[in-house]
Amino acid sequence: MTQLYCTYKTAADRLKAISKVTPIMSHDFEAMRLAMVESQLRTTAVDDPLVVRAMAAVARERFVPEDKATLAYADMLVPIGNGRRMNLPMATGRLLTELALTPEDHVLVIGSGGGYTAALCAELAKSVVALEEETALAALGAEALAAYTNVEQVQGALADGWLEGGPYDAILLDGAIEHLPEAIIDQLADDGRLVAGLIEDGITRLVYGRKHGSAFGTAAFTDAQSASLPGFERPAEFVF
Repeated sequence: MTQLYCTYKTAADRLKAISKVTPIMSHDFEAMRLAMVESQLRTTAVDDPLVVRAMAAVARERFVPEDKATLAYADMLVPIGNGRRMNLPMATGRLLTELALTPEDHVLVIGSGGGYTAALCAELAKSVVALEEETALAALGAEALAAYTNVEQVQGALADGWLEGGPYDAILLDGAIEHLPEAIIDQLADDGRLVAGLIEDGITRLVYGRKHGSAFGTAAFTDAQSASLPGFERPAEFVF
């Protein structure tokens, strides 16, 4: 086998060199992960060092179906089954950066899928509830998250949130939604934070919100392609 003796300035350069001399079947996931950090995170304002460190450490390929492992670090919405897709690394990184989790936070991840974002939150926060409604995805997530003692995997309708585990210091919806239900906002603790992808006029805007007493509002901080989450369709408006 051809050996590589040169050095590379970035992980992305290393990945390109590897792909030229050995098939992608070599599955150098570490190189893929470092290339993701260099080319998809650092170039898109994912600049919280704790978030970057977590995303550089957590093996993203463990949280997708086995036949999709080689796509885990691609700049795409990776299919994970039943019409669902894994969010872009950039979108997840931006949501986590804005959320600014602390070691004291109790977090709800809605639409946890295979468990990747819940694992990242577990690296950054005190405790995490990972909510998924698809049985197959919940099973994948439960297996992938088994090593995390501070994560509780639960199954239920995403739009209902998970009242039993609240209130939450932070809620992360790892995907795009048309409508944010009041039931989810109500599960935030006072001064709690929330991030999500909110679809407006066909464009997904990543938003940050904070709860103060009974008041809650959101502000957009960037536009980003995001995976759609089921059950959050905008309620039909009554027309005379």
